[in-house]
Amino acid sequence: MRLYILPLQFSDKDLLGSISSVLKEIFILPVAISDRSFLLERGRDPIRNQYNSTWILSQLLTRVPEGNCKILAVTEVDLYIPVLTYVFGEAQLNGKTAVVSTYRLRDELYGLPKNPQKLKERMEKEAVHELGHTFGLIHCRTPNCVMYPTSYAEEIDFKTKNFCSTCLALLKRNKEQL
Repeated sequence: MRLYILPLQFSDKDLLGSISSVLKEIFILPVAISDRSFLLERGRDPIRNQYNSTWILSQLLTRVPEGNCKILAVTEVDLYIPVLTYVFGEAQLNGKTAVVSTYRLRDELYGLPKNPQKLKERMEKEAVHELGHTFGLIHCRTPNCVMYPTSYAEEIDFKTKNFCSTCLALLKRNKEQL
């Protein structure tokens, strides 16, 4: 099993490196940066001026490398699904693909000073959270578990980047079944 990170309209190489390191540490799997990029413009809703994350997942499916792997797209664009105003990311439950965005994780979007450290921590947590879904994990009721659901960027700050003991046991079991 291997994890791939695919940058899509994403240029922060330091943040890519940080996400890669955290994913290696948490999932105990090799991580590689993919170059199977594609244009996001067809997934953009001009009225909302946002990008449909479900459309991005469908495009990722056509670019998943051969073999047993998962692919996480990282982007800087504003994501949505039709029933929500915005999302930080989306994933296929028990699937191969996930996407996360820095757009709504940036403090400056909310009128606060730029905080690269907080952005890094939020993005790492969201990457682990969405990939957790690809391994079959659903939202957790333990507030500091990375699988705890969040609606606001500030709520992410209260979680850790780690799985609670229950979610970790499920992850290990589900990884063994792959």
